[in-house]
Amino acid sequence: MQSIEELQKEIVQEFGILGEDREMMNFYVMELGQKLAEMPENLKTEDNIVKGCQSKVWLTADLENDRVLYSADSNTAITKGLVSMLVRVLSGQKVDDIINATLDFPQQIGMDRFIGTQRSNGFAAMIKQMKLYALAYKSKMAT
Repeated sequence: MQSIEELQKEIVQEFGILGEDREMMNFYVMELGQKLAEMPENLKTEDNIVKGCQSKVWLTADLENDRVLYSADSNTAITKGLVSMLVRVLSGQKVDDIINATLDFPQQIGMDRFIGTQRSNGFAAMIKQMKLYALAYKSKMAT
């Protein structure tokens, strides 16, 4: 299992190949979304919607051993691509590693240049929700 840091470096390298081409970056983000594992329809409920996203983003988490497994989907291609990057980096990681993770790949790939403020706010809400799931599992594990 690759670490959060290693997975972030991979994403930065992939985007590095695209250079400064914003259109290519957007297409690549959408392509990443197409690779996201299919989320079962029965999980696409109001309870699983990430608050603070302009698009609909569904996010769930399960604890397997001491690792959090995320499942996600969105009703828009670009947002699905954004959440797929977070799932790629955080899913399967240990609870404490997720809680303590510093996600710097968005800054390194210059994500703010090709997604607007609304999507940036939504992306931050996705990260927050993923960390909240990890915190909830940590407290359950402590009892």
